[in-house]
Amino acid sequence: MTVQTMLMLLSKGFLTTLAIFALTLLGSLPLGILVYFGRVSKIKPIRWIINVYISIMRGTPLMLQLMVVFYGPNLLLGLSVPSQWRFMACVLAFVINYAAYFAEIYRGGIESISPGQYEAAEVLGYTKGQTFIKIILPQMVKNCLPSVTNEVITLVKDTSLAYAIGTVEIFTRAKQIVTAPNINFHSMLPFLVAGIFYYIFNYIVAIIMERCEKSLDYYH
Repeated sequence: MTVQTMLMLLSKGFLTTLAIFALTLLGSLPLGILVYFGRVSKIKPIRWIINVYISIMRGTPLMLQLMVVFYGPNLLLGLSVPSQWRFMACVLAFVINYAAYFAEIYRGGIESISPGQYEAAEVLGYTKGQTFIKIILPQMVKNCLPSVTNEVITLVKDTSLAYAIGTVEIFTRAKQIVTAPNINFHSMLPFLVAGIFYYIFNYIVAIIMERCEKSLDYYH
């Protein structure tokens, strides 16, 4: 195997990493809002279920959650899964895991807002929905963005855990290349290149999130 072939294979693996990252954010960011509403619901059974869900997601390893989601339908329920279930299970596990964390971040951001703003909005005739969307949500986004940035950066690195269920992302691809016969380079090179991919990706994400934070700086 040549260096050019290695780079091509790692690039394909990186596309899978990128897909896991993007789909996780698209699913977990809005789901986190719904989880938050369940977390603070006045209906006790819903609040209890959400609290248990958050506790499990935060208290067990993501790798274990990946295995449960992937193997569970067949081993626990006897269901046959489609051929693309490996990737789907990976994204699903990431989404439900990160939604729990984002829900707690949202809760902290919302609870940091003065209760007087709710009262003022009520005096001005705003409904609860209007108050949340027009007054609370923009402030929540600003308050939560630094913590969300940390989680997004962590997500970039956590995508490597997809190897646990055989999803061929960039880290899995690097392992496959290292064990391939007749490689014409040092065996550590694939891992080094994969590390560079991760670092550059994380660096770009950090820059984007930093610009988002500056755009929400009302006093800039």
